[in-house]
Amino acid sequence: MIAAALISPFGAAGVAQAAPVALAAPTQTQAPSAATVTAVDWLSDRRVALWIESPSMGTPIQVQLLLARDWNINPAAVFPSVWMLDGLRATDQENGWTAETDAESYFADKNVNVVLPVGGQSSFYSDWVDQDNGKNYQWETFLTKELPPILETSWRTNQTRGVVGLSMGGTAAMFLAARNEGFFKFAGSLSGMLTTTTLGMPQAIQYAMADAGGYNSKAMWGAPTNDLWAQHDPYLLAEKLRGVSLYVSSGNGVAGPYDPPSGIPGVSSNYAGMGLEILSRLTSQTFATKLNKLGIPAQVVYRPSGLHTWEYWQFELKQLWPQLASSLGVEVDKPSCSVSGAIGNASGANSWLGDCLTAEYNVAGGRAQDFRFGRVFFNADAGAQVVAGAIGGNYQGSGGPAGPLGFPTTGEFGTPDGRGRGNAFQNGMIYFTPQTGAHAVRGAILDEWARQGYEGGPLGYPVLDEVPTPSKPGAVQGFEIGAMYHSPDLGTHSVQGMILGKYGQLGWENGSLGFPKTSEIGPIKDGGR
Repeated sequence: MIAAALISPFGAAGVAQAAPVALAAPTQTQAPSAATVTAVDWLSDRRVALWIESPSMGTPIQVQLLLARDWNINPAAVFPSVWMLDGLRATDQENGWTAETDAESYFADKNVNVVLPVGGQSSFYSDWVDQDNGKNYQWETFLTKELPPILETSWRTNQTRGVVGLSMGGTAAMFLAARNEGFFKFAGSLSGMLTTTTLGMPQAIQYAMADAGGYNSKAMWGAPTNDLWAQHDPYLLAEKLRGVSLYVSSGNGVAGPYDPPSGIPGVSSNYAGMGLEILSRLTSQTFATKLNKLGIPAQVVYRPSGLHTWEYWQFELKQLWPQLASSLGVEVDKPSCSVSGAIGNASGANSWLGDCLTAEYNVAGGRAQDFRFGRVFFNADAGAQVVAGAIGGNYQGSGGPAGPLGFPTTGEFGTPDGRGRGNAFQNGMIYFTPQTGAHAVRGAILDEWARQGYEGGPLGYPVLDEVPTPSKPGAVQGFEIGAMYHSPDLGTHSVQGMILGKYGQLGWENGSLGFPKTSEIGPIKDGGR
């Protein structure tokens, strides 16, 4: 059936298609917790989005991973992880750490897997007592019970973990580390609210949650007199943080180098950011004082200026990294590497790749080397070629050189219409546009698509990779303006427009018409087709 394939990013019949077996592309698994990976989307060669059906929340949760520097060069290795928690205005599209900072490029040379939960606006990453705004938030259960088996079983992640959060995420980083003793070796709060029960704090949290999505804090932890508030208060849980490497930072609400001026010295026009950072400073000081009284060491950084904004959190991430790296047992700086030969020539001609992250290493049938913003592959027949970005993600997800596409035979090129980009491979091509994403076209479907004029033909760009037809031998691939079917008996033909709609009504290839025998013919009499 093509209907689901055309509207679902998961392939025919809405079912996620497992990547070909390859060390670089883990397959979907059933976690012991019963959380299930329902879809995998490779966004680049080392950034991947997982959609995980959460039993506790009853809905798919997106988690993105930034894979460790040595993911490709050392396919047997497992890695520590850094969990990055978002702020109160977290969106369902992307974690703020990748949307608002340079965390993706910064972690490219770090030998850790970075775990980026997506969503959870106003949730404080906790288990709520009631639903609100259609959300059944059970984030603590998801993060500490459902997600770890998936990471450990399928994504080469060990049990050495650190957590860093900003604002709401900073509060959560501390109480999650305290409530789940031994789960995190490091906890970092950047501008977090580190007391939740002191005078006025429940009311301040309620106001902030109402402003960020219209949530009610009573659905989270009940009325302020409910003991759940105390059970999520980092200040009251401080003793349970003994043995965790701690980092606490905040500004002071005075306008700093990244803040829009108001015309009054030291005062920014970002009044909300000013107030929130003052609140963070006060609660962070109270929390740090408690740690000191308990004899629990912590790195505490009070910036001389700065508001509640991403530029400061990006700065603090780089300041805390040496402490975080030490707690996870990884090196602070990447090992030295160099480039040479054909791969060196290709990287030199594409300086945007950035610095090398690894030495050259063997892949099936050739060599490869990783760079900050992509990879270079070498094969005696294809030469040295660059693959990067979303195209690199699709290639990685299909198994790289060991997969059906083989080695790249060109670098990335622009398409004639100016909309898209492409790479050619030994056994196919990958095309990308911002609207359609990156998708491979190969075999008989590529031959027919090429005959019709590639992306300039009647079908436009691919919107899905090729998938098997579910009930009969064959394959189908969705394009912007139709679908291409392949049958071993009838060949490869496209169906589009109103004819495609009628074909769907009749049951696609499983209906009375079966597979198409020709592509659309026309115009015929009276302008028909």
